[in-house]
Order: sequence, then C-alpha cells, then structure tokens
Amino acid sequence: MTSLMKTHLSVNLNKVALVRNTRLLGIPSVTRAATLCLQAGANGITVHPRPDQRHIRVS
Repeated sequence: MTSLMKTHLSVNLNKVALVRNTRLLGIPSVTRAATLCLQAGANGITVHPRPDQRHIRVS
C-alpha cells in the first residue's frame, strides 16, 4: 500500500514584522499579510516571538 504525504504551506511573518519595525509608518501590516497569505491558500502562519520582541510585538 502506497501512502502519499500532503505538503502544507506555513508562511513565516517575522521578516514582514522586521520591515514594519524599521519604518515609522507601521507598514506593512503583519495582520494584513497573514490574512492575505491565508486567503491565498496558505495552511498556516508561523511567527517566532523573541523575549526582546525584536520582530513580533504583543501590542
């Protein structure tokens, strides 16, 4: 019996957050990027929070 494994896409948003944090305008929006990725068919969103909140911030 042959078993096929399905590949799933999870998009890492840390770089979107990094770009946002280098600008004073708060763009690009991490939440908007996540929404677009999911609408485009991604199976999940990945973020790697750091204790210093360098990329992803609580607020």
